[in-house]
Amino acid sequence: MKTGKIALITGATAGFGEACAERFAREGYQLILTGRRSERLTALQEKLKQDFGTATIALTFDVRSKEAATTALDSLPEAWRQIDVLVNNAGLALDLSTIDEGNTDDWDTMIDTNVKGLLYVSRTVIPWMKERKSGHIVNIGSTAAKTVYAKGNVYCATKAAVDALSQGMRIDLLPYGIKVTAVHPGAADTEFSIVRFKGDAAKAKDVYTGFQPLKAEDVADVVWYCCSLPPHVCINDLVVTATAQANAYYTFR
Repeated sequence: MKTGKIALITGATAGFGEACAERFAREGYQLILTGRRSERLTALQEKLKQDFGTATIALTFDVRSKEAATTALDSLPEAWRQIDVLVNNAGLALDLSTIDEGNTDDWDTMIDTNVKGLLYVSRTVIPWMKERKSGHIVNIGSTAAKTVYAKGNVYCATKAAVDALSQGMRIDLLPYGIKVTAVHPGAADTEFSIVRFKGDAAKAKDVYTGFQPLKAEDVADVVWYCCSLPPHVCINDLVVTATAQANAYYTFR
């Protein structure tokens, strides 16, 4: 059943973003989907239309570019700016290295995507929510925001920033009735580790050897649960891991 509600999901071409798109489509939302890979966005649009009859707008841009993000979002028709849910999902990790051996290009990519990209999108969408005095922002963090692990330095720092920004947003937006939720997933079998290890599938697979990790759909279900609660209820901060995982460091294999 169509709800008339709209969700904007960044990084919708894979992993948590794609799973959230399918979950919200199943619940009758119209969707604005963003990502860097236009062919994947088009394929997802077609799938959601076929499976759920979902109306979607696909915006192809890289959240790292303030100009591209602002231009793309400002191109939305007025009716599509009535965004009920913003899922700031676009993010990535690159490599594992000690701080003195880190690749500064990788640092820039992680900081620009995970922190600045989230800010650029939020900066455009929040005024629309404030005008209506309603909305829900879900920022996808990580257990890495809560527990720093060896050689994860900059990635952990970016997700700690997402945690802090979520708290700041919650305070700033209190007078407008806008909910802000940070969801911090643990190990999940998505493209995350393949991206981190720059296409080394064997190395990525080893990350999940010996235990059952989360699936993208598990995280999408959690995001949907947070967004499905009554108007007076807001989950501010939620950490979700596989049963075999205590935090970003301790995993029973």
